[in-house]
Order: sequence, then C-alpha cells, then structure tokens
Amino acid sequence: MAHPGKVQGFLLSLLSPRPPPPRPVVSISSTLEAIYSFSFSIMAYCDRCERYFNSMTALRQHELNSFSHNVCDDCDVDFTTGLGLKEHYVQSPDHAYCQYCNQHFSDEWDLTEHYEDRHYYCGECSRVFKNEYGLHEHRRQSPFHNYCASCKRDFQSESNLNSHLASSIHMPKAFKCPTARCGEAFVSRSAVVLHLESGGCISGADRAAINRYVRQYDKQNIITDPSRMLTGPGGAPRDEIIYSANENAWNGYAYECYLCHRTFQLLRGLNQHLASPRHQAKMYFCPLSSCKVKFTTLSALLQHIESERCGVSRFEVVQRTLNGLMKMNMLTN
Repeated sequence: MAHPGKVQGFLLSLLSPRPPPPRPVVSISSTLEAIYSFSFSIMAYCDRCERYFNSMTALRQHELNSFSHNVCDDCDVDFTTGLGLKEHYVQSPDHAYCQYCNQHFSDEWDLTEHYEDRHYYCGECSRVFKNEYGLHEHRRQSPFHNYCASCKRDFQSESNLNSHLASSIHMPKAFKCPTARCGEAFVSRSAVVLHLESGGCISGADRAAINRYVRQYDKQNIITDPSRMLTGPGGAPRDEIIYSANENAWNGYAYECYLCHRTFQLLRGLNQHLASPRHQAKMYFCPLSSCKVKFTTLSALLQHIESERCGVSRFEVVQRTLNGLMKMNMLTN
C-alpha cells in the first residue's frame, strides 16, 4: 500500500501549473540573412554580369541593352561580342543575312536578289565583292568561269567563249570572199564558205555550187568521200537531192518531215528544214585517220578543223588543201 504522503505529493504536482518550455534564441541578423537569401533565390540572375534582377522581364531588358550581351532571338543564343553574333548570322543556315548591309531577309532567294541588285555578286561562286574590279578579277582568274576579260562577259561554256573570241569582235577579218563581184571579208575560212553556202553572196554561189567545186578540186579525196557523192549517168557527179513538201505533209496536227519525222507548225518551216543540209549525204570527212568525223557541208568540216579538237590543222597537206580551196577560181569562171 502506497504511503499517504507520496500520493498527496503526486496529486499536488498534477494540479500545480507547469512553467512554459524555454524558447529557442534566434538572432535578428540570422533572420534577415534568411529573408535575404530567399528573396535572391526567386530573383533573375545574370551570370555574365553577376547581377540580380527583380524579374525575368528586367533581365531580358538588361540583355537587350547591355553591350555584354548579343542575343540571337531566333536561335535563343547569347554571344559575348557583336562580332560573334554577326558571324553566327553569316554562317548559320537558319539566317538569310547580308553582313554588308546588316540586313535580314525572309529566305535565301530574297538575299540572293538583294546581292544581285545592290552588290558585286558572283552567282556561280556565291561570293560578294567590294567593287566591280574585284568581281572582274575574280572571273578573270577563276578556272570555273569562261570569261572574256576585254568584253567583261561570262559565258556558259568554254566552247561558247572560244566562239566569241574567234568572232569578228576579237579577230581581224583576214579572209575575203574569193568571188570577183563580192570581196566581203570574214574572220575565218569557215565563215567565208558559210557565206557562199547560204546563197547570200552576190555572186550567186550556193551550197550545191560549193559541193561541185570541191568534187572537182579534191581529186585525191583528201577531205571528200567518193562513196557518198551522187553520180549521174556514166559516173559523172551530179548535184545534191533537193527535197520539198506540200500540204500532203500535214498529219492532222503538224507538217511532218517524212525523212526524220520532225514536225513543224508551218509548211514554210518544213521546207526550210528540207532545204538545209540535214538530210544530205555526209560527203566530207576529217582527214585525220584517228578522227574521220563526217560532215554534210564544207563549212562544218572547216569549223571542225579550225576548232583544233583533233589537231588535224597542223598537217601541211591539210593547210595546202584548204588554201587551194579558198581560191575557188572555178566559181568565178
């Protein structure tokens, strides 16, 4: 049995009010530090400038106005220098940017059009030059251009350039028409013969007359193929076949060549086609044994020789034959 005194003491302890527990001691400085840290944790921070801003909007405004920030809005990239941003614009395929005008365009087509209108631009090489002289020198020295420096003209192919250089613009008219009543001058032998073959010479010569003359002159068949020459009774040479068409050539849609089936909208066009050397025998050939390319006209053969594609022009027998042909005394007799 519990002692009465202990029970009484226990009851008194329950009824007596207890003192509150001691409060933790918090300093004012630590409280302010916590508030300060929390405030900065929710603020926008610029790592590059080591500055805080009240909002992302304020940070963005800072990046737009500060020389330390050079932002590409489209790519969301921030560059440390303006030069870095400019190089990004130039090199990135996502930008159509003219570095010379500091101007952006909607696409590459608009940028190219701007280059062509406002700058000295080489479209083939996609390069812009400071002035006309720079562009001129680039085209003159580049192996990718077929450029006539004196005319400042760029040609699509080397053959076009060579034809231009061999024209009367650059070459003296050293070859005269051999007919007595003409005397017109040309830049090459082939040009003289083409003049005669076309029927434009006042002498009245034409392609048939040229062919007759060559058949009589080239007795050793240096440039003519006797198997391709037309012959009459007794083996005598005769003129080329002359083709012509009439309304019967209409096939319901166009006038059709019965030899090659090419069509023309006008009968006149078909007859011009038939009157051309297109369907005549290839009686001329290159005398070089490794070449032997065949031609329907003397002018075409001469153009081949003058082009020096196969080097046949360097042979003396060829030059002697050509010089003899150019006299063409038989045409004026």
